[in-house]
Amino acid sequence: MRVTYLGTASVVLDYADSRFITDPTFDPEGSTYSMAPPWLPGTWFDSTKGYTSPVVPPEVGRFDAALVSHDHHFDNLDLGGRALVRSDAVATVVTNPPAARRLGRLRDRVVGLAAGASTTIGSGIHITGVPARHGPRFTPQVSQVTGFLLEGAGEPGVWITGDTVMTPALRAAARVHKGEVDVLVVHCGAVRFPRAPLLGRALFTFTPAQVVELCELLEPRVVIPVHRSGWTHFQPESELRAVLDGSRFGDRVRWLEPGESTEVSGT
Repeated sequence: MRVTYLGTASVVLDYADSRFITDPTFDPEGSTYSMAPPWLPGTWFDSTKGYTSPVVPPEVGRFDAALVSHDHHFDNLDLGGRALVRSDAVATVVTNPPAARRLGRLRDRVVGLAAGASTTIGSGIHITGVPARHGPRFTPQVSQVTGFLLEGAGEPGVWITGDTVMTPALRAAARVHKGEVDVLVVHCGAVRFPRAPLLGRALFTFTPAQVVELCELLEPRVVIPVHRSGWTHFQPESELRAVLDGSRFGDRVRWLEPGESTEVSGT
């Protein structure tokens, strides 16, 4: 399996006989968006992209599936990414059920996976939805997100967390799959929005300590941190690097920069 990092949470996975892209984003450096629902002031939740994507959609190729953890935040599906998933360059979109309903208005072949539900792509590649919650309970749309578990004969097992905080459901699912996951693609960033009343201290993605906790639960062979830099609503990457490199998983972590790739052998 080959993993190529495109920035934020977007990776290309060349996996068995199939090709996948996760959470595609291609908009220009300096693009500023609000991550808020439309009924809240955008300035409470705005963020600016601080890097240039290493490729643009005409260069990125074709995909058997786009794995979209959630469709309502521009750092995980921006205008360029949305154009890609609407195009015939993507055969199928796999996402969470509410996002599937929205994206299904734009194209056919959209699959919405609840946690524990599965679909099959290519010659027997199983994709299972894993629990995710993108923020504190009762915050709008925080449950409209999913992670993904990819499994194929002779291929590494790959867990992609999606944007999430640690929850009891996630801990329980990780315990079930302990020792089965070869590659953990983990969304980091310790996202907070300090200008938002009542939610200014709330956490929306993994802290470094939560990343280590998930590693302890899953025991992956390889850890690939993503969603860790490049936007103004992310916490500095230096703390994440210090905590992971100082943990017992430090020699399993592969720090990819946008445009870089790594190979992972099957089991």
